[in-house]
Amino acid sequence: MSNKKPNKDAAIDDAIDDAIDDVADDAIDDAIETPAAEKPTVADNAANNDASEANVNNKQCNETEVLQKALTAAEAKANENWEKFLAAKAETDNVRKRAERDVSNAHKYALEKFIPELLTVKDSLELGVKAAKDSIAEEPNEQISTFIEGSEMAITMFSDTLKKVGVEMLNPEGEAFNPEFHQAMTMITNPNITPNTVIEVVQKGYTLNKRLLRPAMVIVSKAS
Repeated sequence: MSNKKPNKDAAIDDAIDDAIDDVADDAIDDAIETPAAEKPTVADNAANNDASEANVNNKQCNETEVLQKALTAAEAKANENWEKFLAAKAETDNVRKRAERDVSNAHKYALEKFIPELLTVKDSLELGVKAAKDSIAEEPNEQISTFIEGSEMAITMFSDTLKKVGVEMLNPEGEAFNPEFHQAMTMITNPNITPNTVIEVVQKGYTLNKRLLRPAMVIVSKAS
């Protein structure tokens, strides 16, 4: 019995030694099979982190650049639309003003073609009164005097009615000649009158709301 026990302990010790040798051999084999260069080091991890951060930064820069371009394009489009709006508004204002002016002129000058016909009647009445006055100057006549009085009343009423619609009479005798409102029929030398002065009004002129309907037909003085 004493001889078998030591052999058994030796067998156990041999088995333990063999197991330790196997583990050591496996560790050595693993170390040989996996090179050191393939195992990530602290430097490799740092490099990988830097690369990841660079990729993130590049992505953010690209996104920022895209957004900036989109913002610039949007601002340009907004400015273009604003300019178009201002142009359209200005054109609308011009159309409105023209329409208002046309309506105003239509109201002011609606009688422009009709008034001259009335002025012809008024001229005839005034010529009749003038002829009647010349007649009674030579030979007084009560009937003619009555005619003159009635005709002058009619002319006065006629003139008042014309004023109500914006008609003004031009009777520039003694005034300076104005080619915008006067038409000279002839010029007469008169040393006692300033040159270019209206000496006589042959036919009165008229305006409608400051617009000339008919110029006054006049005789004008000139220098000797």
